[in-house]
Formats: sequence, C-alpha cells, structure tokens
Amino acid sequence: MAANNSLAGDDFLLRKVRFIVLQTLMMIFLFINLLLIITFFKKEYFYTTARYILFAVSLLSDSFLLFMSDILLIFTHFHITIQVWLCIIIFVVVLVYVTVTPVTLAAMTLERYVAICMPLRHGELSSTRNTMNCILIIHGISSVPCIVILSTFFVSASLSFYTKCQFCSVEVFMFYIWQHNLRSAVYQFQFLIMSIIIVFSYIKIMKVARAASGEDKKSSKKGLRTVVLHGFQLLLCLIQLWCPFIESALFQFNLSLYEIVRYLNFLFFYLAPRCLSPLIYGLRDEVFFQALKHYASFGLYKRNHI
Repeated sequence: MAANNSLAGDDFLLRKVRFIVLQTLMMIFLFINLLLIITFFKKEYFYTTARYILFAVSLLSDSFLLFMSDILLIFTHFHITIQVWLCIIIFVVVLVYVTVTPVTLAAMTLERYVAICMPLRHGELSSTRNTMNCILIIHGISSVPCIVILSTFFVSASLSFYTKCQFCSVEVFMFYIWQHNLRSAVYQFQFLIMSIIIVFSYIKIMKVARAASGEDKKSSKKGLRTVVLHGFQLLLCLIQLWCPFIESALFQFNLSLYEIVRYLNFLFFYLAPRCLSPLIYGLRDEVFFQALKHYASFGLYKRNHI
C-alpha cells in the first residue's frame, strides 16, 4: 500500500514537472514571437516585402496556435470539461492554424525560388498586393481540413451532443473509423503537395547555385539552406500528424507510457517546428536580426532610464 502511494506521488510530481516545463517553454516562445512581431511592424521595409510579410504570417499563426493549444493543455491537466459547442469554437482556430504554418512554409519556399531563379519577375510576383492575395489563399487552403472534419462531425452528431460536457480534443469530433481515415488522407495529401513544392524549389535553386558565381552564388547557397530548413520544419509538422495514431495505440496498451509519449510528441513535433521560424528569419536574416537588436536594446535603454 505504501509502495503504491509512493508511486502515485512520484507520478503526480512528474506530471507537475512536465506541466511546468511546458508552460515555461510556451511563455518563452510566445515572448520571442511577440518581440519579432513588434520588430516587424516597426520598420516599413518589413511590412512591404513579401518574404517578411509571410514570415509575420507564420509568427502570428504559430502564436495563435501555441496560445490555444496551451489553453487546451491547461484544461487537460486540470481535468476541466467544457460543452461541445465551445470546444468547436476553440478547435476551428486550432484546426485552421495547425495547417497555416506548413502552407506558409511552402509559400515562403516559392518566394525564395522566384527571387533566385526568376529575379527579373520577383518584384512583380512578390508585390504587396500579390502577397496579400497569397495570404488569403493560404488561409483558404488551411481551412480545408477544418471544413472536412467539422462537416463529418455535424452530419454525425445529435443536437443533444452539443450541450454535453467533454474533454476538449479533436477525438470529440470523431465517431467512426472512416472519419479518422478521411482526416488523415486530407492532411497527407496536403503535405505531399507541399513536400513536392519544397523538393522542386530545392532542385531548381541548387542548379542556379552551381551555375552562379560571386555574390549570386553566395545568395543562392543561402536560399538553398533556407529551403532545407523549411523542409526540415515541414517534416516535423508531418510527423506531428502521425502522433495521434501512435498515441491511440499506446492509450489502449499502457497509460503511463501514453502520457510520456504524448508529452514528448508535443515537445518535439508540435513546439519545435514552430520555434524554427524565429531561428530561420529572426536570427539568420541579417537585416531582421540587426533591427531586432536595435529595438531590443532601445527598449532596454528606455526601461533603464525611466
């Protein structure tokens, strides 16, 4: 009996530690994103340049997603149930913005392809107006999985189900195996198309990099590294889609192992891909990094002299 109480206490403590670690990481990532978003709006050059506008879209979508996911995480940790209609509202945001980031990655890769392989048309194709239209297309494409998942839910759920209190997760909207399979098929198809775009852009930029010389070669190689990082980011997002299937199998097999794997999946395949955008553009991009240093140091200077 004492041994069982000790194990239960250790398990409770471990869950608390995991929860505190995740909350700390969430706050750090949201703070960094906020700093980058403020820097973006401080300089006109950033919000009139296609690559930085798309970067800001990825930052905003990641911030929305992290914030809403954190709310769901808190609900799960404290075993809070909510009515299904409220869960639907939360998941509309989650389901849309979980896809906005990878679709934006594909758009950013295409922008680098146009800049390096079609430099004479880059100004025309990457105008502010075209970029705004691109953002609308990104959100339209990202809404497809949400529309599919909720449409199958609406035709399957009874009216009384909407007022029931449930743990808010995507599994709430899945009554049948075919709904899981349909969701998986939609996501896999989207990521297949995005993977093709990234591989195509990589091959084209690599050809230009080999043929270029001097400053053009340096620019092409930098673009190539950016595309590779986008590809790695997309791979992590793709692995994230397989996580629910692994977790479902473990849930039936071993609850303790399920909780550990779910925690690691969230950490490596949910948080990690959304921390690479600040690294790729916030630190690697010299123009943005200099602006970030300027405004960060200016903010510290003002605070110290108040």
